[in-house]
Amino acid sequence: MKNRSWKLEDAQKIADEFPYTFYKPSSEVVSQLQVGNQAKLIFEFESDDPEAPKAERMWVEITDVKDGVFSGYLDNDPAYIKDLKHKDLIEFTECHIIDTDLDDPVPSITEKYIKRCFVTNNIFYEGRPVGYLYREEPDYDDDSGWRFTAGDETDEYMDDSDNTSYVSLGAVLREDDSILALLDREPGVAFAKDEHCNFVELND
Repeated sequence: MKNRSWKLEDAQKIADEFPYTFYKPSSEVVSQLQVGNQAKLIFEFESDDPEAPKAERMWVEITDVKDGVFSGYLDNDPAYIKDLKHKDLIEFTECHIIDTDLDDPVPSITEKYIKRCFVTNNIFYEGRPVGYLYREEPDYDDDSGWRFTAGDETDEYMDDSDNTSYVSLGAVLREDDSILALLDREPGVAFAKDEHCNFVELND
């Protein structure tokens, strides 16, 4: 298997880079994994197929745990990876695990910020910081009610729906988490940055 086409993705690195949008099981739940439990891993692979994804996410049933190293057999049939098949032996460690078949006792930060919001593309695609935000009563069941702008968008810009994205709060935090401390506030609030780049609550 030295020349195998695949390798296990280091999921911890992804979680460190995208903590608000990428779920990584806690060390507490990983410590509970035993023989017979399952863990999901990311199998990154090379392919000549232009339609193929960069990775497959598949389950492994654990058959042994020793000194922090898990062994198990692949419990899926790969759709694209040619040199990997169901029941193949896989060795992995905690950094590779992206899900388990156990309930995680530690609340997930990704779940906390899974509700959606409206954000201007100045922030979401152009990399500008949030300059003005407000929370209204949600429009939809999955809506947080939060609205984020850079603060200097024109009326013409805001009137064009193509300039706004409807995404998770976590996706906005990935771009600018300076707003984090404000997100538990109730509907009806609004904030703008002052000349010192601090958020100030606005009063009607």
